[in-house]
Amino acid sequence: MKQLLNTLYLMTPNMYAHLDHENVKVEKVLELQVHMTLKHLGSIVSVGDIMLSPRLIQKGAEDCRAVVFLDRNGRFKARIEGPTTGNVLLRLAQHETYRDAEKSLAFARNIAAGKLQNARGVLMRGAREAKNADDEARLRKSGQRIGQIIKRLPGCGDLDAVRGCEGEAGRSYFLAFDAMVSADRGVFALAGRNRRPPRDPMNAILSFSYALLLNDCISAAEGVGLDPQLGFMHAVRPGRPALALDLMAVLRSILCYRLALTFITRTQLTSKQFEKRP
Repeated sequence: MKQLLNTLYLMTPNMYAHLDHENVKVEKVLELQVHMTLKHLGSIVSVGDIMLSPRLIQKGAEDCRAVVFLDRNGRFKARIEGPTTGNVLLRLAQHETYRDAEKSLAFARNIAAGKLQNARGVLMRGAREAKNADDEARLRKSGQRIGQIIKRLPGCGDLDAVRGCEGEAGRSYFLAFDAMVSADRGVFALAGRNRRPPRDPMNAILSFSYALLLNDCISAAEGVGLDPQLGFMHAVRPGRPALALDLMAVLRSILCYRLALTFITRTQLTSKQFEKRP
């Protein structure tokens, strides 16, 4: 169980969280684990077999505090929100911008540029921290390649071209990613992205961090009145939070990849904390 900023993460199996007046109490086997004021919380994330009282869930919805349920593997299951809030005129402007091909393309270019610039920053930092010349050379080469792709983005005349640049940069990024893993490289090697389910420890870390970041991006969009399903770079389809995915694309290099590397370097994550299944 951890509280990061204003989000309470409940991760220990068989915990029970309930409301006591304006306070949240978290217990395990009738023993109080934590007691905090509800007003200090912006959201609650339940991971695995956690019990939440109906009153706590209802209160969260009433006060626009998101209550999110993930399974024990970190996969998103449900999200409880209260009534829609925010300025309907802002959502209307968002929809009008989406229908304007030129404006929508400009947004997509900026999202891609932000994503690639942050990815390049992570690579160049990795190059500065590299412990041998081969790793440094790989990282600098990939960073320079992504820098060249960023310069091509203003000339992209359609969304497919923008996505093509993004995909090309992504391949270059992941080809050099292992050079940033400074501890247990044999365990945490990243042989490409895989998911549903992730098939190695590094992909498991990234998938779990993606789920948490996506929830925060959905909350951020809804919190200011935007429609999280109407994005500009990711394809719009039923049930897909395209705008939240756009926001996450910009942030995940610094909030997911960099964080994962830090945990591994500090040995806060080791092979003992992962379970392999058929």
